[in-house]
Amino acid sequence: MAERVYCLYRVSTTKQVDVDEQNQADIPMQRKACHEFADKMGWTIIREEQENGVSGFKVHAADRDKIQLIKEHARDDKFDILLVFMFDRIGR
Repeated sequence: MAERVYCLYRVSTTKQVDVDEQNQADIPMQRKACHEFADKMGWTIIREEQENGVSGFKVHAADRDKIQLIKEHARDDKFDILLVFMFDRIGR
């Protein structure tokens, strides 16, 4: 059975965010690396979230909407693995 993977991408400043073809904020390097890793492991990415311009050092996890959403989905057993590009993408 393929693992259900939830991805979180985060950058500290909005200057680190690129724009995709639909002119939406995107974090392509982190997304690409996570997709490649999940593919290599045979995992299925079921959901992706990104935080644009959110400091993992300055903003407490309780004040980060995406972290709270991920926690809620974890409690509801909606995924098996939280995949991030680097551990510090969750916080510091």
